[in-house]
This record gives sequence, C-alpha cells and structure tokens, in this order.
Amino acid sequence: MKLVVLIKQIPNTSNVRIDPKTGNLVREGVTSIMNPEDRHALEAALSIKDHFNAVVDVISMGPPQAIEVICEGLAMGADKGILLTDRAFAGADTWATSTALGNAIRKNGPFDLILAGRQAIDGDTAQIGPQIAEFLGIPQITCVSALELSDGKVVANRIIENGCERIETPLPALVTCLASLNEPRYPTVGRILDSVLESTPIEIWNAADIGVKAQEVGLAGSLTQVLKTFTPKGGRETQYLEGTPSDIASGIVQFFVDRQVRLGE
Repeated sequence: MKLVVLIKQIPNTSNVRIDPKTGNLVREGVTSIMNPEDRHALEAALSIKDHFNAVVDVISMGPPQAIEVICEGLAMGADKGILLTDRAFAGADTWATSTALGNAIRKNGPFDLILAGRQAIDGDTAQIGPQIAEFLGIPQITCVSALELSDGKVVANRIIENGCERIETPLPALVTCLASLNEPRYPTVGRILDSVLESTPIEIWNAADIGVKAQEVGLAGSLTQVLKTFTPKGGRETQYLEGTPSDIASGIVQFFVDRQVRLGE
C-alpha cells in the first residue's frame, strides 16, 4: 500500500508579519513549523503503515528551507521525502499550487491514499486538498475526524456544521484531516539522525522535473491574486450604563427606541 502525505512549512503564527507594500507574509527571520493539521495527517498515515506495512511518502512545496519539514516527516517515520522548489513556483495561489502538487503526485507513481491537513493556518483556504482530488480525478472526504481502511476502501467520519457524516469511498482517494483525528507521535532519535545524515531518501524537484511549464505554476499560473492585505478597523462602540437596576433597564429600552428597534411583544 502506498500513502502520500502533503505537508507544508509555515511561519509560526505568533510571529506573523505582513509586508505593507506587497501584502505577503514576511518569512525572513521568522521561526517556521510544520502546519499543525498536516502533522495529524502524517500521524494517520503512519498509523496505517503500522497496521498494513504501507509505504509513506511526504511531499512539500516551498523554498529550499522547507526541506526542514521533510526531514521532520522522515524523523516521524515517513519512508521518502520530496521537496518541490523552484522560483517558478513563487507567488502561487491555490490553483497553481494544486497543479504543481498534483503533477508531482503523478510523477511519484501509483498511490492508494493521499492525506493532507484540512487547511494551512497561514492561508485558511482549505482548498488545496479538494483541488488536488479534482485534478487527479479521485474521490475525496474532507474534515475527517476518524479514519479506517478495509477491503480496498476508506471509511471516515466527517465533521459537518450540525453533526457528523460517516462516508466510505473506494481507493484511491484523498482525505483532509482535522486535529481531533489523533495525537501525533514524536520523532525518534534514530530517525532524526537518519534524516540529518541523509540516510533516508529526499528528492528535490523543480518545475521541469514534474513536467509543467512556467506559465502553469507560480504567479503566472495563478487564477487569483491578493491585491491588498490589511487589518480591518473595529466598528464597535462600548457604552456603560450606571445607576439602579431600574435606571439601567430604562437606559437599555431607550437605546432600542432611539434606533427604532422593535422589541418583542
């Protein structure tokens, strides 16, 4: 069984800064971590590996330093890492990112299941997983809180607004995982040393390696662009009422009357 886990290196949210001119995240000098929900997706894959003797590959797209999360994934128990890095990938929106990752998954060979976090906390779009599933033409289950494999299919609990759905679909498929799915394991000392000493295979691919043209990925291949990023101004006003309970109640009623708010009968 072959599993593919999509992981992303993101800036630590406690240190996020926005470039006021470009609207992009400032990554220089900022501590980077693996996207939290991606860790839960990786743990789900490793748990399947423990029970089914599966092979787990981790794939990430980012600048050269993103190899750090590849090494972390290997230290947790993945078998192979692939880093997509190329200046041509810079400025990609979710469409261009999904195009690059989808082509990389195809190049990596046949698979049974793709796992990813529901969303990355530096973007919060939750679009990458579903778009890759559509790109590859495979079924998908999003927002998964429980997962099991049996008889060539995946069965999952999917959290929805008012409850939970239990869904099954044949493999190959893609699932996006919630933090409630599991508790990620810690990297082992031995595997940390293996990843640092390059005992575990890591492949680095550029745009040409995955068979895409420059205009299909990165900013050139993006269907959307961020025009401006800003913090909205707060519009709330706080008014404190003082006096006796009767005075405060009268003040509240008068507040609604002044604004022509009709009170219930």
